[in-house]
Amino acid sequence: MTATPEARRQTEAGRAELGRIQKASRGILVAAILFSIFVNLLMLTGPLYMLQIYDRVLGSQSEATLVALSAIVIVLFLAMGFLDHARSRLLSRIGARLQAGLDRRVFEAALTRSSVMPGDMLAASAQRDLESMQRFWASPVATALMDLPWTPIFVAAIFIFHPVLGWFAVASAVVLIVVALANQALGKGLILKSNSATIAAERQADRLKGEAEVLRALGMTQAAFRRWSVARGEALETSLSSADLGGAFSTTTRTLRLFVQSAILGIGAWLVLQGELTPGAMIAGSIIMGRALAPIEQAIGQWAVLTRAREGKANLVQLLSLQPPEPPRTPLPRPRAMIEVENVSVVLQGLPAPVLRGVSFRLEPGQALGIIGPSGAGKSTLGRALVGAIRPAAGRIRLDGAELTQYDPDRLGSQVGYLPQSVTLFDASVTENIARLSTEPDAEKVVAAARAAAAHDMILHLAQGYDTRLGPGSGQLSGGQVQRIGLARALYGDPVLLVLDEPNSNLDNDGSVALNSAIRKVKADGGSVIVIAHRPAAIQECDLLLVLEEGQRRAFGPRDEVLRGMVKNATEIVRAKGPGGVS
Repeated sequence: MTATPEARRQTEAGRAELGRIQKASRGILVAAILFSIFVNLLMLTGPLYMLQIYDRVLGSQSEATLVALSAIVIVLFLAMGFLDHARSRLLSRIGARLQAGLDRRVFEAALTRSSVMPGDMLAASAQRDLESMQRFWASPVATALMDLPWTPIFVAAIFIFHPVLGWFAVASAVVLIVVALANQALGKGLILKSNSATIAAERQADRLKGEAEVLRALGMTQAAFRRWSVARGEALETSLSSADLGGAFSTTTRTLRLFVQSAILGIGAWLVLQGELTPGAMIAGSIIMGRALAPIEQAIGQWAVLTRAREGKANLVQLLSLQPPEPPRTPLPRPRAMIEVENVSVVLQGLPAPVLRGVSFRLEPGQALGIIGPSGAGKSTLGRALVGAIRPAAGRIRLDGAELTQYDPDRLGSQVGYLPQSVTLFDASVTENIARLSTEPDAEKVVAAARAAAAHDMILHLAQGYDTRLGPGSGQLSGGQVQRIGLARALYGDPVLLVLDEPNSNLDNDGSVALNSAIRKVKADGGSVIVIAHRPAAIQECDLLLVLEEGQRRAFGPRDEVLRGMVKNATEIVRAKGPGGVS
């Protein structure tokens, strides 16, 4: 299907960005092309040697000529091997530089897109796509494509020996090119389908492994396996079909090439019998013919690598276009904890209606705001927007007068503490998890944050204390312990803004007391706290209350005043319905 002008415009930025990275390796590519010229010229060493042996050495019976020619050939083959190896090394380094130049950019783009669109396929396959491009440059298909332009030159050289051999070589090359085009047309769809099915099966397996405890506890292991086996079976079936088709084309190509080499010998022998060709030219023509067709055979045999690299490049172009790089920003000083939300609306991709519509409020330093409302009201989405994880479709969120977009994301993150509804611990030590994966964590700040979250004593009782290795599953920790470490991470570094989403959902009484104490301390230090909650205990320290319903602000003001208003409204509704429950 031909891309529309709009689609081309949308991917232009990503294509240009990818082109700039590839341009950095232009010098290496030019050197590889130069080496290819000499490698392919030196490929004529074998045919010319055979030509001289049959037509000169055997005819003259000269041992000195044989020794001299053999010495020259040895030197030329050594030079060809050295240059061919150097070319392969250069091409591998193009792939390595491409991956090194794009690793951070692709990682950040995939991370950003995943935060906005969890489970997005472009983000999920981003690193594999980049690796597929790197593998292409390191694979034999890259050298085959560099040798391919020499095929018509070698075919033309055969005409020098005899036009009949030349036209036979042309016909053979055309047949193999047709086979290559058929391989591309028939195999591309299968390869892409196989890759997509494999990625989907891997993602499903990762999700099921992450919920292994639930699966075993509820007796869902066999059901989960059956569900996964369907996806795995589809991936295996498409992979086999792709391999079968590729193998068929590869075998056909190899068989044709061997047949052609033998056939050209037969035709050459007939011409020798007719006195129109020398035996040396007959042998040389067969060798040159094999060399002319070798790149086509190699390219067809490695077609899956080429197709996957092209798919990976197309995916990366789209990802980089959809997630442009963050522009450089002037570093701002540590902000005051003044939050202004002005008519904010948030639209999440895939949902038909905005999750938040026209939400506004203001929070001064030293204040705590509670956000309450029914499930699906947009509370967590508002929390994510307040920490810069997602951007509003309309309206503004300001921290100390500056919009969140004016802060560098990492710099903003260092000023914000965030405890999501579902806490994930990373594959690192307790200290590194609390210190937000810092390579040089401040031990005093780590312990202070742990104490503030009432996690210090709990951590000391772990096998290696603060050096205990944790992971995404954190099977050695209870839900409450995970939440305390998550709270300590949010408190690390004395953030000016603390956003807590259902912070006491897994906490016991001691944990709830520590939570309220931490909120009081942040307020006392001039910070602001936003608590998203269902349970009343979580908003005890809140000064203000925001009520959300269906993505809109229903009430906002001092906590007690808003609560009295909610009780009054509920009472009026009950009275209006009357004893029968009908208004």
